[in-house]
Amino acid sequence: MKKTLIALALTAGATFGAMAQDIVDTAVKAGNFKTLVTAVQAAGLVDTLKGPGPFTVFAPTDEAFAKIPKATLDGLLADKAALTKVLTYHVVPGKVMAKDVKAGKVKTVQGQELTVSTSMGVTVDQSKVIATDVAASNGVIHAIDTVLMPK
Repeated sequence: MKKTLIALALTAGATFGAMAQDIVDTAVKAGNFKTLVTAVQAAGLVDTLKGPGPFTVFAPTDEAFAKIPKATLDGLLADKAALTKVLTYHVVPGKVMAKDVKAGKVKTVQGQELTVSTSMGVTVDQSKVIATDVAASNGVIHAIDTVLMPK
């Protein structure tokens, strides 16, 4: 009986430990969001995205950031206010899993709205969702193929 309880406690600990990664840690672990993580750090948003949430993050992959000319990206990374505006435009309050996505307008943390379409796969503004439901303890990440720019 004692061995069973210890085994159950260890299993529960391992399960909760595996699920305990927040949005930032999950993005780091995924490996294809290095530029996004660098931008989140430069904007000072790490603590926010490690907060309780929940958040839905439409996360541009490294390939998405590579589409931006280097000088433009460097300028954005150097301008904390502009960078914060761009990054928070990728975040929606709440945890929206792929099965729950509906076409229409959704308000971002930044304040403006994104247009979600489900007619030919899921798109957010003009960016295609290429991976869904990367679960984190405080929300979910959906990878996108283009960096979204607020209007």
